[in-house]
Amino acid sequence: MTILVTGATGRVGRHVVQQLVQRDAAVRVLVRDPSKADFPASVEVVQGDFLDIDALRRAFTGVSTLFLLNAVAGDEFTQALITLNIAREMGVERVVYLSVLHADRFVNVPHFAVKSGAERMIEQMGFSATILRPAYFIDNELMIKDVILNHGVYPMPIGGKGVAMVDARDIAEVAAIELLRREQAPGKLPLETIHLVGPETLTGSDVAAIWSDVLGRTVTYGGDDPTGFEQNLANIMPKWMAYEMRLMAERYVSDGMVPEAGDVERLTKILGRPLHTYRSFATQVAAAAKA
Repeated sequence: MTILVTGATGRVGRHVVQQLVQRDAAVRVLVRDPSKADFPASVEVVQGDFLDIDALRRAFTGVSTLFLLNAVAGDEFTQALITLNIAREMGVERVVYLSVLHADRFVNVPHFAVKSGAERMIEQMGFSATILRPAYFIDNELMIKDVILNHGVYPMPIGGKGVAMVDARDIAEVAAIELLRREQAPGKLPLETIHLVGPETLTGSDVAAIWSDVLGRTVTYGGDDPTGFEQNLANIMPKWMAYEMRLMAERYVSDGMVPEAGDVERLTKILGRPLHTYRSFATQVAAAAKA
């Protein structure tokens, strides 16, 4: 049978497809723009989006397992609920859903609340599902690397409680493992939730110190006030989205994004290797800048 991957051209989705292909899975992707679907020839491409009912039905035909990743959008909740309903209509029972860590707690942040609602739907509809709850993506830092490299400031207001940033490659590999575990199971498996975190819980000052060490010059933490962060984001994304990112940053400052006991050890066991570190990411970015 076939595994359908949504969000396949994004940072996580691309890695999920790669991991599944490496494991000889039959993979189909749903993409808005097929020109961006530069996947191996074995990967089947269906053009469409989450609000295109006909495309969804085509994409789900012959599919046994779904990887559901839908990005932050004004209609994200509608997209998720329609996709899950079409999955059920087409007989798909097995789902791996990419949610977010603390989705049930940071409910004033729209995309956290959305993902919490989708989690509840998955549970109440009785899917055989794994809920993946990743912390803040290390890869998000690519959006601010120029500020770090050119101005010596780490501008992301993550506060002093700590955030367990996770690498997209670790997220994707766990997703692929779970997709295949559910795909290959002889019967229905119970609902399971996995927290996807990095090996360290880092404060804003910790991250600035890593960059200072890697670059060999001082990088300072920009502080906890999210005002400038929101204003800068509003130059590159819709203002409502920039405000939503501000709300998220405020929760990082007030609550942190801290893993539970045993989360790191569980992920290390699932992957059979250590998790990628923030320092490794920073080192690669610095090396590329020098080159």
